[in-house]
Amino acid sequence: MKMAAPVASKTGSGSGSGSGSGGHKPAFPELDFRSGARIEELNKLIQEFTKHDQREYDDQRALEIHTAKDFIFSMLGMVQKLDQKLPVANEYLLLSGGVREGVVDLDLDELNVYARGTDYDMDFTLLVPALKLHDRNQPVTLDMRHSALCHSWLSLRLFDEGTISKWKDCCTIVDHINGATNYFFSPTKVADWFYDSISIVLSEIQKKPQRGMPKVEKVEKNGTILSIILGVGSSRMLYDIVPVVSFKGWPAVAQSWLMENHFWDGKITEEEVISGFYLVPACSHKGKKDNEWRLSFARSEVQLKKCISSSLMQAYQACKAIIIKLLSRPKAISPYHLRSMMLWACDRLPANYLAQEDYAAHFLLGLIDDLQHCLVNKMCPNYFIPQCNMLEHLCEETVMLHARKLSSVRSDPAEHLRTAIEHVKAANRLTLELQRRGSTTSIPSPQSDGGDPNQPDDRLAKKLQQLVTENPGKSISVFINPDDVTRPHFRIDDKFF
Repeated sequence: MKMAAPVASKTGSGSGSGSGSGGHKPAFPELDFRSGARIEELNKLIQEFTKHDQREYDDQRALEIHTAKDFIFSMLGMVQKLDQKLPVANEYLLLSGGVREGVVDLDLDELNVYARGTDYDMDFTLLVPALKLHDRNQPVTLDMRHSALCHSWLSLRLFDEGTISKWKDCCTIVDHINGATNYFFSPTKVADWFYDSISIVLSEIQKKPQRGMPKVEKVEKNGTILSIILGVGSSRMLYDIVPVVSFKGWPAVAQSWLMENHFWDGKITEEEVISGFYLVPACSHKGKKDNEWRLSFARSEVQLKKCISSSLMQAYQACKAIIIKLLSRPKAISPYHLRSMMLWACDRLPANYLAQEDYAAHFLLGLIDDLQHCLVNKMCPNYFIPQCNMLEHLCEETVMLHARKLSSVRSDPAEHLRTAIEHVKAANRLTLELQRRGSTTSIPSPQSDGGDPNQPDDRLAKKLQQLVTENPGKSISVFINPDDVTRPHFRIDDKFF
């Protein structure tokens, strides 16, 4: 993929310097050839967008973030105690940004539309392992015979008898000719179980509200993920909770990627990059929804993000804000595709070029060009498994529709940046207005939505209430650093580290 951004120095021919018969000519401002936009103006607009998009967290907001996390982690501790399905010693990955922001490679077709400012103020994605396979050092070989590239079925044969009996009801069953039975872990059944369990726990929590407890404003099952919006003080937090399968090590299908040269070489260690991967509940375009999981390298992406320059990151965030609404219907391009293109650009372009602080405009224009190139050619390789083309299923009509929309952005990037700035300012105004009106709530009403419509039987309710009462300070109470929401957090038994 060729990038349109010029690799010219400020004193190159693009700046209009040079000697003529009358001495120095006046320097021309640097322009974008396609749109005629001034690069300096685009840089200023990107800086303005970044200023409004990055919220400053005061002490109050940091405390609210902590309170929401405390609540979510406590809730998951209670889910584990319901039927002991979740691992007792579990390890969650908490990501800043919701699923709609492209922090994980999940399909957005089934997600309800939530908007920052209107529905929430801050968003997070939490990957919760339903199963863990952490005792292997060799590359992990998955059963991909039934799946498209980057996807896999998961047989519970890899696990012990206790795990199989615990999760049997969340599997699809395949009987072989030789009489053996194979249980395949089902993403849809796991998601249904997860939603039901969380609904039971939330209805119990809300029967005995405590002062300062977050108000559960919304609980929705969006496809295979669970979206919870909590009101905490004057903030609304969106948590997209994703049940996953967690692996240590690296999948055999991505082994060849490690042999290539990458932009992060020498900046972080290979051990940091390949510490583990996930199966997330999403299937390929033609895959079997009940059986197929998608490989996710979210843990690695957290590490790679550390090696991306701030100017490229600013361009990426601005580009994402422009395209997220523009290309939302019909669903074809997700922010995750853009993130993959950015990682490819990091591998393709010299590090010292990408480190230029005043090149954000060039990077934005280049990302738009890359996106258009990928659309027109129906080709966007997965960064970790390049043989997997994430756009090959798109029809020509959809591709051309989106390519034309991108062409209009590329013809007037300044105008589209101004629109993105107005949107983020409007979202911030809505948030501030809510804060001015005062706290959303300090005590939730027992009737707040999210309870299970089918009331659990009394024995379960009493057992849960007893667990809450008998375990003060255990998984009901959590302390986490509120200033760092990108690091993975560990839950070992009833303690979090």
